[in-house]
Amino acid sequence: LPGIDELVGYRRSGELEKLQGALAGRAEKYADPRREYWNVPLMKSERTTGGYDDAEMERPAEQTTLTRRYTEAAISFIRQSENQPFFVYVPYTMPHTPLFRSPEFESRSLGGRYGDVIEEIDWSVGQIRSALRDAGIADNTLILFTSDNGPWLTMLTEGGRAGLLRHGKGTTFEGGMRVPAVFEWPGKVMPRTVSEIGSTLDIYPTFSRLAGADPSAGIDGVDLTSALLNGAESARNEIAFYRSDTLYAYRKGPWKIHFVTEGAYGQPPERTEHEPGALYHLLDDPSERFDIAEAHPDVVSDLIEAVELHRNGTPIAPPEFDRRLSP
Repeated sequence: LPGIDELVGYRRSGELEKLQGALAGRAEKYADPRREYWNVPLMKSERTTGGYDDAEMERPAEQTTLTRRYTEAAISFIRQSENQPFFVYVPYTMPHTPLFRSPEFESRSLGGRYGDVIEEIDWSVGQIRSALRDAGIADNTLILFTSDNGPWLTMLTEGGRAGLLRHGKGTTFEGGMRVPAVFEWPGKVMPRTVSEIGSTLDIYPTFSRLAGADPSAGIDGVDLTSALLNGAESARNEIAFYRSDTLYAYRKGPWKIHFVTEGAYGQPPERTEHEPGALYHLLDDPSERFDIAEAHPDVVSDLIEAVELHRNGTPIAPPEFDRRLSP
């Protein structure tokens, strides 16, 4: 398949037929993924006195072993820390398509290839937790396991599913934005289920505070330390839902208002603007099926006022990634 730079080149030059043709060929290759279909490199980067030394380990990458090798690299880093403070970030390539798993996990799950991939990630997280215990630092380590977005529905059985939540990746419905988040810190984080609002935007200020640093000013996140360690309510009660630089929805407490609804990746619903907004109560209706705006004009007014406060205090800038897609 063409690389991202080639696809961006088609977009910039207006060669939309080439772009559509390149994207249309993905389905067949995803159904029977092979190493040679994706000429992507596996890179290794090491800190040097002058910055970083980047080296290409192999091309194309052997993706069947990526999950295992990421895990092994994380464990090696933990062992080399020699009881010094460390931060390990393990962004597994899977279960983003194309799906690959190591031979040991083929047909391990009743859920097909996607299930096999999840089984291997589950095993991998277990290996990292075991390494922390073996190093005697499990009680002094905070683990966060989460995802970046909901399921990619156009990938059908290999894209995941959002359960009762509506829609998936690319949308501002709950199925696209709400993801699991599990925190573990023995003796520190109280075991419980939290139904309040948190965001990946909050990871940086929270971890900074826990590490003894003051989060810098001007960031979007809030510190969730009290919720994690003391069982307090979440410091976040509101969150804005954007697509590019457009505010599509806004949540405050259990209430969520949609100003624009739209599917993603060619799936319905068509883009629709709602005036003054479509309102849902996410505790009563997590599937966002019943618009109750007419029955709660006071809530709609309160949310619109919250949106204005948000907009007045938030400078809008184009997403860095999207800048590559524009002429």
